[in-house]
Amino acid sequence: MIKGMVVSHIVSTKKQDSLVGSKFMEVRVLENDVPTDKYLVAVDSVGAGIGEVVLVTLGSSARLALTDTNSPVDAVIVGIVD
Repeated sequence: MIKGMVVSHIVSTKKQDSLVGSKFMEVRVLENDVPTDKYLVAVDSVGAGIGEVVLVTLGSSARLALTDTNSPVDAVIVGIVD
């Protein structure tokens, strides 16, 4: 898992059918709580907002966090850090 901060939401006028209704968020990767120059686009499964620190899972594990496990995703927000 990766820790990051949500910096913005991404608007998509067209999506793959299994992703309709999903929110895409731009996440800035944190390393030792320091922002890096790395960014991810992740599907939001927990209702995170801009400015929140989140946990992101990648790869095939990310698909398992969604209702449709056949969705073509590589990154999913799975938690909000308090």
